[in-house]
Amino acid sequence: MDAYTGFAAVYDLFMDGVPYREWADRITENLKEYGIEDGLVLDLGCGTGSMTELLAGAGYDMIGVDASEEMLELADEKKEKSGHDILYLLQDMREFELYGTVRAIVSVCDSLNYVTEEADLLQVFRLAHNYLDPDGVFLFDMNTVYKYAEILGESVIAENREEGSFIWENYYDPEDGLNEYDLTLYVREADGRYSRHEETHFQRAYETETVLGLLEKAGFRVEKLLDAETGEKPRRETERIFIAARKA
Repeated sequence: MDAYTGFAAVYDLFMDGVPYREWADRITENLKEYGIEDGLVLDLGCGTGSMTELLAGAGYDMIGVDASEEMLELADEKKEKSGHDILYLLQDMREFELYGTVRAIVSVCDSLNYVTEEADLLQVFRLAHNYLDPDGVFLFDMNTVYKYAEILGESVIAENREEGSFIWENYYDPEDGLNEYDLTLYVREADGRYSRHEETHFQRAYETETVLGLLEKAGFRVEKLLDAETGEKPRRETERIFIAARKA
Protein backbone atom coordinates (compact mmCIF):
# COMPACT_ATOMS: atom_id res chain seq x y z
CA MET A 1 0.00 0.00 0.00
CA ASP A 2 3.02 2.35 0.29
CA ALA A 3 2.89 4.73 -2.64
CA TYR A 4 2.61 8.38 -3.58
CA THR A 5 5.76 9.67 -1.93
CA GLY A 6 7.72 11.53 -4.62
CA PHE A 7 4.70 11.48 -6.92
CA ALA A 8 2.66 13.41 -4.36
CA ALA A 9 4.53 16.60 -5.26
CA VAL A 10 3.27 16.51 -8.86
CA TYR A 11 0.10 14.44 -8.43
CA ASP A 12 -2.36 17.29 -8.93
CA LEU A 13 -0.34 18.63 -11.85
CA PHE A 14 -0.53 15.41 -13.85
CA MET A 15 -4.06 14.52 -12.71
CA ASP A 16 -5.58 17.82 -13.79
CA GLY A 17 -7.63 15.96 -16.42
CA VAL A 18 -9.55 13.94 -13.82
CA PRO A 19 -13.19 15.14 -13.81
CA TYR A 20 -13.44 15.65 -10.06
CA ARG A 21 -16.24 18.21 -10.40
CA GLU A 22 -18.31 15.83 -12.50
CA TRP A 23 -17.70 13.00 -10.05
CA ALA A 24 -18.56 15.25 -7.09
CA ASP A 25 -21.84 16.25 -8.75
CA ARG A 26 -22.72 12.60 -9.26
CA ILE A 27 -21.86 11.75 -5.68
CA THR A 28 -23.88 14.63 -4.23
CA GLU A 29 -26.84 13.65 -6.45
CA ASN A 30 -26.66 10.12 -5.06
CA LEU A 31 -26.24 11.30 -1.48
CA LYS A 32 -29.32 13.51 -1.76
CA GLU A 33 -31.21 10.67 -3.40
CA TYR A 34 -30.63 8.73 -0.18
CA GLY A 35 -31.69 11.71 1.94
CA ILE A 36 -28.15 12.72 2.90
CA GLU A 37 -27.94 16.48 2.35
CA ASP A 38 -25.52 17.29 5.18
CA GLY A 39 -23.69 15.66 8.08
CA LEU A 40 -20.50 13.62 8.34
CA VAL A 41 -19.08 12.00 5.21
CA LEU A 42 -15.83 10.04 4.96
CA ASP A 43 -13.59 10.23 1.88
CA LEU A 44 -11.65 6.95 1.94
CA GLY A 45 -8.32 7.17 0.12
CA CYS A 46 -8.70 10.93 -0.15
CA GLY A 47 -5.23 11.64 -1.58
CA THR A 48 -4.59 15.37 -1.90
CA GLY A 49 -8.16 16.17 -0.93
CA SER A 50 -9.57 17.24 -4.30
CA MET A 51 -12.85 15.36 -3.83
CA THR A 52 -12.90 16.08 -0.10
CA GLU A 53 -12.78 19.81 -0.79
CA LEU A 54 -15.59 19.65 -3.35
CA LEU A 55 -17.87 17.73 -1.00
CA ALA A 56 -17.03 20.13 1.85
CA GLY A 57 -18.03 22.95 -0.49
CA ALA A 58 -21.33 21.15 -1.07
CA GLY A 59 -22.11 21.40 2.64
CA TYR A 60 -20.86 18.11 4.08
CA ASP A 61 -18.71 17.76 7.19
CA MET A 62 -15.78 15.92 5.70
CA ILE A 63 -13.26 13.45 7.06
CA GLY A 64 -10.42 12.30 4.81
CA VAL A 65 -8.40 9.12 5.31
CA ASP A 66 -5.23 8.29 3.39
CA ALA A 67 -2.08 6.25 3.97
CA SER A 68 0.29 8.76 2.33
CA GLU A 69 1.64 11.45 4.62
CA GLU A 70 2.90 13.40 1.61
CA MET A 71 -0.54 13.45 -0.01
CA LEU A 72 -2.19 14.60 3.21
CA GLU A 73 0.31 17.45 3.55
CA LEU A 74 -0.95 18.75 0.22
CA ALA A 75 -4.55 18.21 1.34
CA ASP A 76 -3.84 20.32 4.42
CA GLU A 77 -2.49 23.11 2.22
CA LYS A 78 -5.74 23.10 0.24
CA LYS A 79 -7.72 23.19 3.47
CA GLU A 80 -5.82 26.24 4.67
CA LYS A 81 -6.60 28.06 1.42
CA SER A 82 -10.29 27.11 1.30
CA GLY A 83 -11.01 27.51 4.99
CA HIS A 84 -13.04 24.29 5.04
CA ASP A 85 -13.22 22.46 8.35
CA ILE A 86 -11.93 19.05 7.25
CA LEU A 87 -10.43 16.38 9.49
CA TYR A 88 -7.60 14.44 7.81
CA LEU A 89 -6.39 11.16 9.28
CA LEU A 90 -3.19 9.35 8.32
CA GLN A 91 -4.45 5.77 8.24
CA ASP A 92 -4.38 2.64 6.12
CA MET A 93 -7.90 2.00 4.81
CA ARG A 94 -7.51 -1.68 5.73
CA GLU A 95 -7.51 -0.73 9.42
CA PHE A 96 -8.96 2.77 9.62
CA GLU A 97 -10.63 3.98 12.81
CA LEU A 98 -13.10 6.81 13.31
CA TYR A 99 -14.38 8.50 16.47
CA GLY A 100 -17.96 7.58 15.61
CA THR A 101 -20.21 6.76 12.70
CA VAL A 102 -20.76 8.78 9.51
CA ARG A 103 -23.76 9.19 7.23
CA ALA A 104 -21.88 8.13 4.10
CA ILE A 105 -18.51 6.90 2.85
CA VAL A 106 -17.13 7.70 -0.59
CA SER A 107 -14.03 6.47 -2.41
CA VAL A 108 -13.04 7.66 -5.88
CA CYS A 109 -10.26 7.44 -8.45
CA ASP A 110 -9.85 3.64 -8.10
CA SER A 111 -8.46 3.95 -4.56
CA LEU A 112 -9.92 0.57 -3.62
CA ASN A 113 -7.97 -1.15 -6.41
CA TYR A 114 -4.87 -0.50 -4.29
CA VAL A 115 -6.19 -3.14 -1.88
CA THR A 116 -4.58 -6.11 -3.59
CA GLU A 117 -5.80 -8.98 -1.40
CA GLU A 118 -9.41 -10.15 -1.46
CA ALA A 119 -9.40 -10.71 2.31
CA ASP A 120 -8.20 -7.14 2.84
CA LEU A 121 -10.89 -5.73 0.55
CA LEU A 122 -13.49 -7.62 2.59
CA GLN A 123 -12.00 -6.08 5.73
CA VAL A 124 -12.27 -2.58 4.21
CA PHE A 125 -15.92 -3.24 3.40
CA ARG A 126 -16.54 -4.53 6.94
CA LEU A 127 -14.95 -1.43 8.45
CA ALA A 128 -17.03 0.77 6.15
CA HIS A 129 -20.15 -1.07 7.28
CA ASN A 130 -19.15 -0.71 10.92
CA TYR A 131 -18.62 3.06 10.73
CA LEU A 132 -21.78 3.88 8.81
CA ASP A 133 -24.99 5.10 10.42
CA PRO A 134 -27.99 2.78 10.06
CA ASP A 135 -29.07 2.97 6.41
CA GLY A 136 -25.82 4.77 5.58
CA VAL A 137 -24.49 4.53 2.04
CA PHE A 138 -21.14 3.60 0.55
CA LEU A 139 -20.39 5.13 -2.88
CA PHE A 140 -17.23 4.13 -4.72
CA ASP A 141 -15.64 3.39 -8.07
CA MET A 142 -13.19 0.71 -9.17
CA ASN A 143 -11.24 0.01 -12.34
CA THR A 144 -12.38 -3.09 -14.19
CA VAL A 145 -10.50 -6.16 -15.38
CA TYR A 146 -11.10 -4.92 -18.94
CA LYS A 147 -9.27 -1.66 -18.24
CA TYR A 148 -6.18 -3.38 -16.87
CA ALA A 149 -6.11 -6.12 -19.48
CA GLU A 150 -7.00 -4.08 -22.57
CA ILE A 151 -6.13 -0.43 -21.83
CA LEU A 152 -3.39 -0.13 -19.22
CA GLY A 153 -1.53 -3.44 -19.41
CA GLU A 154 1.84 -3.39 -21.20
CA SER A 155 1.52 0.33 -21.97
CA VAL A 156 3.84 3.26 -21.33
CA ILE A 157 2.53 6.72 -20.49
CA ALA A 158 4.86 9.71 -20.46
CA GLU A 159 4.32 13.41 -19.96
CA ASN A 160 6.69 16.35 -19.75
CA ARG A 161 5.92 19.76 -18.29
CA GLU A 162 8.02 22.59 -16.94
CA GLU A 163 7.12 21.71 -13.35
CA GLY A 164 8.02 18.05 -13.78
CA SER A 165 7.78 14.96 -15.91
CA PHE A 166 7.03 11.28 -15.52
CA ILE A 167 7.33 7.94 -17.26
CA TRP A 168 4.61 5.48 -16.24
CA GLU A 169 5.20 1.85 -17.29
CA ASN A 170 2.37 -0.65 -16.81
CA TYR A 171 2.60 -4.43 -16.52
CA TYR A 172 -0.52 -6.54 -16.05
CA ASP A 173 -0.47 -10.18 -14.95
CA PRO A 174 -3.83 -11.77 -15.84
CA GLU A 175 -3.12 -14.82 -13.69
CA ASP A 176 -3.05 -12.97 -10.37
CA GLY A 177 -4.90 -9.86 -11.56
CA LEU A 178 -2.12 -7.52 -10.47
CA ASN A 179 -1.16 -4.42 -12.39
CA GLU A 180 2.30 -3.01 -11.66
CA TYR A 181 3.01 0.67 -12.26
CA ASP A 182 6.68 1.61 -12.44
CA LEU A 183 6.98 5.39 -12.11
CA THR A 184 10.03 7.49 -12.85
CA LEU A 185 9.51 11.10 -11.82
CA TYR A 186 11.48 14.28 -12.32
CA VAL A 187 10.27 17.01 -9.98
CA ARG A 188 11.44 20.60 -10.31
CA GLU A 189 12.86 21.94 -7.06
CA ALA A 190 12.89 25.55 -5.81
CA ASP A 191 16.42 26.13 -7.12
CA GLY A 192 15.42 25.07 -10.65
CA ARG A 193 17.11 21.69 -10.56
CA TYR A 194 15.15 18.46 -11.05
CA SER A 195 15.15 15.64 -8.52
CA ARG A 196 14.53 12.07 -9.66
CA HIS A 197 12.15 9.74 -7.85
CA GLU A 198 11.21 6.13 -8.56
CA GLU A 199 8.09 4.43 -7.24
CA THR A 200 6.32 1.15 -7.85
CA HIS A 201 2.56 0.91 -7.35
CA PHE A 202 0.34 -2.17 -7.45
CA GLN A 203 -3.37 -2.40 -8.10
CA ARG A 204 -5.64 -5.43 -8.27
CA ALA A 205 -8.23 -6.09 -10.93
CA TYR A 206 -11.35 -7.56 -9.35
CA GLU A 207 -14.19 -9.21 -11.20
CA THR A 208 -17.38 -7.27 -10.57
CA GLU A 209 -19.09 -10.39 -9.23
CA THR A 210 -16.33 -10.74 -6.64
CA VAL A 211 -16.78 -7.15 -5.43
CA LEU A 212 -20.56 -7.59 -5.17
CA GLY A 213 -20.11 -10.83 -3.24
CA LEU A 214 -17.71 -9.23 -0.77
CA LEU A 215 -20.08 -6.32 -0.20
CA GLU A 216 -22.91 -8.71 0.56
CA LYS A 217 -20.66 -10.69 2.89
CA ALA A 218 -19.78 -7.47 4.73
CA GLY A 219 -23.46 -6.70 5.29
CA PHE A 220 -24.22 -4.32 2.40
CA ARG A 221 -27.13 -4.29 0.01
CA VAL A 222 -25.98 -3.21 -3.45
CA GLU A 223 -28.47 -0.75 -4.92
CA LYS A 224 -26.64 0.56 -7.98
CA LEU A 225 -24.03 -0.83 -10.36
CA LEU A 226 -23.21 1.58 -13.18
CA ASP A 227 -20.60 2.47 -15.76
CA ALA A 228 -18.85 5.34 -13.95
CA GLU A 229 -18.32 7.27 -17.18
CA THR A 230 -21.80 6.98 -18.72
CA GLY A 231 -24.00 6.39 -15.67
CA GLU A 232 -25.62 3.51 -17.51
CA LYS A 233 -25.51 -0.28 -17.20
CA PRO A 234 -21.93 -1.62 -17.42
CA ARG A 235 -20.78 -3.15 -20.71
CA ARG A 236 -17.86 -5.43 -21.52
CA GLU A 237 -15.85 -2.34 -22.46
CA THR A 238 -16.61 -0.50 -19.20
CA GLU A 239 -13.35 0.75 -17.72
CA ARG A 240 -14.62 1.94 -14.35
CA ILE A 241 -17.68 0.87 -12.37
CA PHE A 242 -19.62 2.95 -9.86
CA ILE A 243 -21.34 1.17 -6.97
CA ALA A 244 -23.86 2.45 -4.44
CA ALA A 245 -24.31 0.12 -1.48
CA ARG A 246 -26.49 0.64 1.59
CA LYS A 247 -25.85 -0.66 5.07
CA ALA A 248 -28.35 -3.49 5.48
